[in-house]
Amino acid sequence: RCCADSRRHSSILYSILRSEQRAVPPAGQRPRRGQAPRSCPCGSRRRVALRSPQVACKAASAVLVKTLRFVQNVPCFQELPLEEQLLLVRSCWAPLLVLGLAQDRVHLETVESAEPSMLQRILTTRRHGEQPPPRAPAPGRLHHGPGGPHLPSAGEIQAIKGFLAKCWSLDISTKEYAYLKGTVLFNPDLPGLQCTQYIEGLQREAQQALNEHVILIHRGDEARFAKLNVVLSLLRSVNANVIAELFFRPIIGAVNMDDMLLEMLCAKL
Repeated sequence: RCCADSRRHSSILYSILRSEQRAVPPAGQRPRRGQAPRSCPCGSRRRVALRSPQVACKAASAVLVKTLRFVQNVPCFQELPLEEQLLLVRSCWAPLLVLGLAQDRVHLETVESAEPSMLQRILTTRRHGEQPPPRAPAPGRLHHGPGGPHLPSAGEIQAIKGFLAKCWSLDISTKEYAYLKGTVLFNPDLPGLQCTQYIEGLQREAQQALNEHVILIHRGDEARFAKLNVVLSLLRSVNANVIAELFFRPIIGAVNMDDMLLEMLCAKL
């Protein structure tokens, strides 16, 4: 049943704030200033891995639990049919997770992987008369071939680090993170949604609440709302496959995020 005509108990302003945990960022963690020097584009294709996967993966797992708890506690989200809820969560869990990493100021330390380059693979397979290496997996799909996991490239990791640095440079508040998450969560453009108008209204309310908050708190910064919307635009490039491979494969192996998200969404977190 579509709930576009149902009456909500409160506005998205109250709903999002009610569900957001006001966690204090860990002490001693500050974003690094300065931009990375330009380098050969070939370097951005190098494969990298987390320097301390257990630490980073544990932090990401905690952020995922907090993110889904946030989603579950939004009354407007709970009014949606379960099918609609799953569609929304499956499409936005990765951007929401990256927003959560920024909010908790989780730093990513990576090292270059010993994974052989594409040229080395081609030369090796031709020498042994084997088939050439398969193409890279399509975005959003996990690689489960015999060659092992599809490690993220340096360019993909740098994009995530750049997003985190952008958020930290803006010193985004708890309320602003909540409104940003609401805008990301309620995406009316997803194929298969039935309550499109209702979800579009929720996204519009989240944006309006963000704008009103910025006007109230940052009176002298007329460009802040636009800067926060730039943050939202950067989230469109977040690849769920990269996030899953980086943070969840090292601790739980082959990742089926749909199954895991369904189980977590239906659980009492």
